[in-house]
Amino acid sequence: MRKNKVVIGFLGTQLDSGKGAGRWEKWRPTVSLVQHEDVVIERLELLYTPPHRELAHVVRTDIQTASPETAVSLVPLQIADPWDFGEVYATLFDWTQGYRFDTEREEYWTHITTGTHVAQICLFLLVESRRIPGVLAQTSPPKRQQMGNPGSYALIDLDLSRYDVIAQRFGAEQRDALDFLKSGIATRNARFNALIEEVERVAVRSRAPILFTGPTGAGKSHLARRMFELKKARHQVEGDFVEVNCATLHGDGAASTLFGHKKGAFTGAAADRAGLLRTAHKGVLFLDEIGELGLDEQAMLLKAVEEKRFYPMGSDREVASDFELIAGTNRDLRTEVAAGRFREDLYARINLWSYQLPGLAERPEDIEPNLDHLLSRTGGELGRTVRLSAEARTAYLRFAQSPDALWSGNFRDLSASATRLATLADSGRIGLPLVEAEIARLRWLWQAASDARHGLAPAAGTVGRADLAALLGDETVESMDLFDQLQLAAVLQVCRQSRALSDAGRLLFQASRTQRTVVNDADRLRKYLARFGLDWGRASAHR
Repeated sequence: MRKNKVVIGFLGTQLDSGKGAGRWEKWRPTVSLVQHEDVVIERLELLYTPPHRELAHVVRTDIQTASPETAVSLVPLQIADPWDFGEVYATLFDWTQGYRFDTEREEYWTHITTGTHVAQICLFLLVESRRIPGVLAQTSPPKRQQMGNPGSYALIDLDLSRYDVIAQRFGAEQRDALDFLKSGIATRNARFNALIEEVERVAVRSRAPILFTGPTGAGKSHLARRMFELKKARHQVEGDFVEVNCATLHGDGAASTLFGHKKGAFTGAAADRAGLLRTAHKGVLFLDEIGELGLDEQAMLLKAVEEKRFYPMGSDREVASDFELIAGTNRDLRTEVAAGRFREDLYARINLWSYQLPGLAERPEDIEPNLDHLLSRTGGELGRTVRLSAEARTAYLRFAQSPDALWSGNFRDLSASATRLATLADSGRIGLPLVEAEIARLRWLWQAASDARHGLAPAAGTVGRADLAALLGDETVESMDLFDQLQLAAVLQVCRQSRALSDAGRLLFQASRTQRTVVNDADRLRKYLARFGLDWGRASAHR
């Protein structure tokens, strides 16, 4: 079914003017709309302000002369100042609310060639927001003025999804932003990628506080800085990125560092200090470990976040700072609120956008691209190309992605590991021996945490799960009951503290040996060790 065309537009108080016969020899935008042979306008909603009522009637008469089939509805709008954006938009908005659009039977063109620039912008916004359904219409005069020549017109559909090139540009821009936030690393973890996609949208659309939670080394500080740089590139912030670790702030120094102080505010305050909140004016303030802030500082921060104003220590005059806040913590602030260690009102204020960054061990599929990125970066710093051999890469990733790789320091551990590998690589080639040595170093680094995780109590010289894995292999240890792991670890501990096989056997079987007619403690121990493929030499190593 063909839909009737309806045009909505302002009367052009200058371009549409004219009373004498000569007016037909000039190009008038509103009249020209009905003079195109290929277009039939069923109705024109002609908006005008009361002072131009007479001209509106003249234009209506001329349109009916040029196109008798076009009905012209004169719509007076009570606008005192046509250059006042707020007044014009509010008036047009109210009119659209009361207008009965019939999109099943009518299609709407919004004419933006006439009216003040303010009116044109307001009409654009109303069409873009779909308050006025349809498209924009622009008219242009003919190259040479001649009677009856209506010039040209163009339609603009603000549904950008219909413009492939524009959609591609927007898509490319978003992909570039995601790539920037991830430092160009092709991460594969679905949860992390979804998190970054939302962070990107929030970063470019919101100035509200953002809270990053997660273990130490998960990348909270790095992501906060990348968000700032993204905002800076989009001209959304003018100031600096100011970072402070709240765990380092104590006593009077905490409030002074954040909010500044007046000279003499406390002992040692020899001069005025602006404070980091003021330093972050028009920029981004990143408060890492915000859960470490004292309750007094939390109260001052709440006021600063809500009002953008606060009192420096020792001052009776407020100062202002328009900063954007990003906070980070490895604590569960819900627990801290319940325990009374963190203000509930501040938590509510900074928890609008809250993201839990997963630790590296939760993202095993992202270890390889991050390792490649770190090796490339470190190699660049060393002035050479660094590469893993195929077998070295396989061995490293097998361990790095296994349950034994705790990555308790997260990306800090991985960065340190990559730095060691790159630095020790001869001619930039990382071979299997170097990787095996690095794996042993990482096992040692995480041994205490691994023992605690598997129920092996740590003590000086104690044999732990890492030792069992080094002797038997990860798969064998994983297949053993915890009882067998604990028993074997205890036996190995005795072996490593004994001078000979017989000494270890005598100590291990001291009680039961008195009940035997044939005493051969060494043989009993040898047979026990053989069950696990061990001999005395391997069992007693590293005494």
